[in-house]
Amino acid sequence: MPIPDFQSIMLPLLQQAANGMEHSLHEAVDILAAQFALTEEEKTALIPSGQPIFYNRVGWARTHLKKAGLLEYPRRGYFKITALGKQVLQRQPERISINYLGEFTGYNEFRTTPREPGESVHTTVDLDTLTPEEALEEAYQKIQADLADNVLQAVIKSSPGFFEKLVVELLVKMGYGGSRRDAARAVGGTGDEGIDGIIDEDQLGLDTIYIQAKKWKEDSTVGRPEIQKFVGALQGQRAKKGIFITTTKFSEEAKRYAANIDTKVVLIDGARLANLMIDHNVGVSSETTYEIKRLDSDYFGEIPNSDV
Repeated sequence: MPIPDFQSIMLPLLQQAANGMEHSLHEAVDILAAQFALTEEEKTALIPSGQPIFYNRVGWARTHLKKAGLLEYPRRGYFKITALGKQVLQRQPERISINYLGEFTGYNEFRTTPREPGESVHTTVDLDTLTPEEALEEAYQKIQADLADNVLQAVIKSSPGFFEKLVVELLVKMGYGGSRRDAARAVGGTGDEGIDGIIDEDQLGLDTIYIQAKKWKEDSTVGRPEIQKFVGALQGQRAKKGIFITTTKFSEEAKRYAANIDTKVVLIDGARLANLMIDHNVGVSSETTYEIKRLDSDYFGEIPNSDV
């Protein structure tokens, strides 16, 4: 049989997790390959990036189910069914598709894209109405969003010591603190599930930036009182600049407070932290690169007319 698309894989994958145990993606691929009676050739067929097609599709089926809240990632490389996922299986659906998952709020947020920067209203993108270049960009943004989510989950599950190392490495790659050794010495020790310290703004140490990093749970929120404490710490150090990094979100009140004070305070929430890590290649690696070329009209304009 032909290799099933990722939507055809979603229900069998959820059923595989029905026992409530943790399952690895590799295990799921092997079981589903047997269930779909794939041949060795079909199991090893590759997409242009070099990844097996079926493995890629199982991975995306898992992602869609996770975005809908039917699966969760208890640890790196593993997934398990959620209470909501069990409820869905009790309905005995004949098929789970992207349309079926549309009834879940979290999934709709995943599938919608702001059409303009800063636009608050999200609209669902119809890929059939896009040019090939636009469709490629939409696909790229979805891949990036999924990667950012996976990066953030890995950060949240990391130890406080690892989080300290991660923040130092990110700041150095962004151009702060000079060498990594200097930055690590400047930042100092581990605090309450995070790090607190100072780092040079540039390699010459002309100015310093005070840092507070808090590795909090995803469902928590950093409020104004936390930012006020941070600003008080800045004043105690006679510092004019600060960065507050967290793995969760800031409340709107906290954002307004930071924006309206004289001290320059930059707030980096979990989503921005993950994207900065991706932008500066911290904790991620490149899988493949697609190069889009266009016709060089200048080259052809130089070719003389021929009577041939």
